[in-house]
Amino acid sequence: MRQRVPDAEDGRVTEIITGLYMSPLEILVLLSAVTLVPARWLPPVLRPRVTIAAMAVLVPSAIALSVAGIRWQLLPVLAGAALATPFALSPVLRRFTGRTAWRARWWLALPGTLVCVGSIATGPVVAWAFPVPEFPRPTGEFAVGTRVMQWTDPLRPESFTADPNDRRTVVVQLWYPAQQSPAGAPRAQYLGRTEQEARTVSTALARAVGLPGFLVDGVPHARSRSVFDAPVAGGGERFPVVLFSPGSGGVRTQNTAWAEELASHGYLVAALDHPYDSAAVVLADGRTVDTAIASTGDRDKDNELAVGWTAVRAADLGFVLTQLDALDRGEIADPLTGRLDTARVAVTGHSTGGAAALQAARQDRRFDAVIDLDGYPHGPTSPTLGQPTLALTQAITPGTDPRYLPRLTEALDHSTATTYRLTVPGAAHLTFMDGPLYLPPVPSIVGTLGRNEGPHVVAATTLAFLDATLRNKPGDLAGDLSAYGELSVHRS
Repeated sequence: MRQRVPDAEDGRVTEIITGLYMSPLEILVLLSAVTLVPARWLPPVLRPRVTIAAMAVLVPSAIALSVAGIRWQLLPVLAGAALATPFALSPVLRRFTGRTAWRARWWLALPGTLVCVGSIATGPVVAWAFPVPEFPRPTGEFAVGTRVMQWTDPLRPESFTADPNDRRTVVVQLWYPAQQSPAGAPRAQYLGRTEQEARTVSTALARAVGLPGFLVDGVPHARSRSVFDAPVAGGGERFPVVLFSPGSGGVRTQNTAWAEELASHGYLVAALDHPYDSAAVVLADGRTVDTAIASTGDRDKDNELAVGWTAVRAADLGFVLTQLDALDRGEIADPLTGRLDTARVAVTGHSTGGAAALQAARQDRRFDAVIDLDGYPHGPTSPTLGQPTLALTQAITPGTDPRYLPRLTEALDHSTATTYRLTVPGAAHLTFMDGPLYLPPVPSIVGTLGRNEGPHVVAATTLAFLDATLRNKPGDLAGDLSAYGELSVHRS
């Protein structure tokens, strides 16, 4: 399988081979560079032939990549090849010119060879560590469509600006069951409607965590599994609704793999950008709203601030549900009119978004179920939760965070419905988003479940919970969940 990735510079298509994390041109450059380095050590009769063959592949491939746009991951390969070239060409020049060419002594050439080998080997390693993400193919019966909406709440002033006339605006991306698109239909851009928007968001996300933007420059090239504005699936079925709030500084697309999996099983997923909270929000008029929140370093102060930010997010979630209900009733013209089942709605979120989901469910009984993806419950624990709730967490102990488990347990215990907490072995905080697909597989960052298993566990467990709570699907929900980790059930 190959992933078709549009090039940012000239619109051409570069194919990244799944599992190898490099394109065919990049692999040709790598192989020719690997061939060039040991040429100096070959028998004299073979040196010129091997060198000429390697250079005949390396030079045109490098030129083609220069035209298409060279990824930074290939620069160590080119550097190693450039360092090896003078040594490899020396016997070729001697043979064709008849002149005496300089030849390094073996005890000088050996360290240089090792440096070249190390430099060239760095290329595929960093291409593997910082890949262009390949999204898993959804397993449901439906193809997946997506579109982006922007709504302004006329009743709520924007609390992050001083303008009294500024009203709260949110950007929402919908993933929905769709008809099968024609073969070759372009898949949706990841992180944005356009590659430029994706680059803006990717740079902002990298900046938020203190990374140089170039390290994740493959992410804006990625394509997900959905198709923009694909026709809605036929048959007249009404789709249960799942709202999603991202983590602090997160963006609406951070759980795209999860959203596409749910949509393929017949759900409408609506994920929010929270302006001034999300790392970067590109509005319909092209303006970019950067984050305006930041940690103070004082945990108590940060928790106090987070309560306010969570309240804004919870209000955003309630407003979006109102808009989706209006869309379904035809008050907002849209192909999804009449296809949303707004009587069956779940509210979900990751990290701070999970806290917002809990808060939104307490305040708004239109939400029928809650999913908290590793989110510390900021804000009051009253009124009590009245909806079934699933909390997915990494392994947490009093030693790693003495506040988290007591606070989460209190939130789950104060419920009039059955709640579940599932501890996922091998998970880290970023396991519960798309991070494992494109971040280095460092256990403290993305856990130990691997690039694909983490997203699979999150999708499988939440889908089982939603099927049971929104669709009343018969079965043993506790048994299904416990297959993926340590389960605690809190009954009303």
